[in-house]
Amino acid sequence: MFDRPATGENAILVQLDFGEDDFAERLEEFRLLVTSAGARPLGVVSGRRSAPDSATFAGKGKVVEIADAARLHEADLVVFNHELAPGQQRNLEKALERRVVDRSSLILDIFALRARSHEGRLQVELAQLQHLATRLVRGWTHLERQKGGIGLRGPGEKQLETDRRLLGKRVAVLKDRLKQLARQRAVRRRARVRGEVLAVSLVGYTNAGKSTLFNALTKAGAYAADQLFATLDTTSRRVFVEGAGQIVVSDTVGFIRDLPHALVAAFRATLEETAHADLLLHVVDSASADRDQQMAAVAAVLEEIGAGAVPQLVVWNKIDATGVEPGVEHDDCGNIARVRLSARTGAGLDLLRDALAAAAREHACQARLASA
Repeated sequence: MFDRPATGENAILVQLDFGEDDFAERLEEFRLLVTSAGARPLGVVSGRRSAPDSATFAGKGKVVEIADAARLHEADLVVFNHELAPGQQRNLEKALERRVVDRSSLILDIFALRARSHEGRLQVELAQLQHLATRLVRGWTHLERQKGGIGLRGPGEKQLETDRRLLGKRVAVLKDRLKQLARQRAVRRRARVRGEVLAVSLVGYTNAGKSTLFNALTKAGAYAADQLFATLDTTSRRVFVEGAGQIVVSDTVGFIRDLPHALVAAFRATLEETAHADLLLHVVDSASADRDQQMAAVAAVLEEIGAGAVPQLVVWNKIDATGVEPGVEHDDCGNIARVRLSARTGAGLDLLRDALAAAAREHACQARLASA
């Protein structure tokens, strides 16, 4: 776990091609991730491999190329758009004589920058500690040295053992606090269900425009920016829709491909709110050439958190960037399956409100039948 200066750092980006079809799109997303973390991408090192090298992931020749690029650009950081094993990360840092960060650590760092609420910060800290725990096995040299000192540790206990013990205690405390917050959220959710209020959650790939759409629907003024993971903390607002009354709309953290498992585990309580929603608005950046892969990544995360069966309405956002007209598309049963709109300009928002009103009326009818 590294503390990064707020002013940013000079970074060399490394992305290897293992035969994926969307290499260019992944690289562009990688640049945005690095920039979102506050670093300055100064160069990119790429290359094709059939499989990662067990010692350095990139192989000896590529490590030399990375080192040359780092010296040329006077970079103090090397970022891999891949998951590195602890041993690979240590070997790379030794060979490059620079800090090496992998994709999971990079995303964790961005989450740490974005977290604002108390719960969000607890979740990020838990994810960081769980990620760090995998790095304590045969860790760096300072973790293996035996140290003494009054009040520091028991006789013969190594720094590694102390770090692992203290880390375990902190993880237990964080999990207990998050469980308490989850119980409070469950109480609020039961009250909402009793009130027969339609619960709508915005989901989608990061930077798809969820927060902009949330603000357009609710006038909440939530933070929205053209950057990855601009929204981290879940925000909910009641919204009045013509012909149906009140509904609850929640803005959630954006998803991304290869989302670190530690983050999914730490944010599970928050993400499970999505699984308890009555309707998901799957916001898609229709202007992105990578939108199909992004939709698949969102579907994978929804399945992982148990929300794969929740009814969805696809919101085809950013039509102002594609020249497509606002409109609705229906499925084989005649139900609205997709709404084309621009959250930024407001074009097509009335169509989405009509779809939400229809969903709210159907939900209220089913709730009354169930209670009869």
